[in-house]
Amino acid sequence: MNQDNHHIEDLINLFDKCFYESFNTRLEKGGDYPLYLPAFLEENGVESTRPYHVILFAHGFYSSALHEISHWLVAGKERRQLEDFGYWYEPDGRSEARQREFEQVEVKPQAIEWILATAAGFRYFASADNLTGNAGDNSAFKQAVYTQVQHYAQHGLPKRAEQLRQALSQFYGTADHIDLSQFHIERI
Repeated sequence: MNQDNHHIEDLINLFDKCFYESFNTRLEKGGDYPLYLPAFLEENGVESTRPYHVILFAHGFYSSALHEISHWLVAGKERRQLEDFGYWYEPDGRSEARQREFEQVEVKPQAIEWILATAAGFRYFASADNLTGNAGDNSAFKQAVYTQVQHYAQHGLPKRAEQLRQALSQFYGTADHIDLSQFHIERI
């Protein structure tokens, strides 16, 4: 997989083509932390003037964009009206028990991220997102992500995820379907 062929502007354009008109949502480069903000979100008593929802990904990284997009693709209509989809987030430094809770909500997004990364010919790494904490053994998490990928391959992706997968596949010239032979748990 040639990572040099992956420009964030391409992913932003593909996302906009797929979802800006139909879901009023944009993908934009953010700062140090990723964040999802609904349109006109009120903060500190002041309503935002931004007329669209925005997925802000960290540091301009392609992998961060894929990950944050995947959370958006999993979120239902009601959750997409909430900042960061209404999820709790405990930063780096989680205990092993809190890490297992974190992983439970990450299985579907990371399975979709892996499928999207593969459609883009981009390397996927399972993310514990807990660099300074005690992540413990994450082999069960990796297995759960792989099992979810198998489920999506067999039963299909959610509609929006499939729409973006197809756009990525077409743009990067990869397989037009989820080919399980490209997914190996020992590589994540």
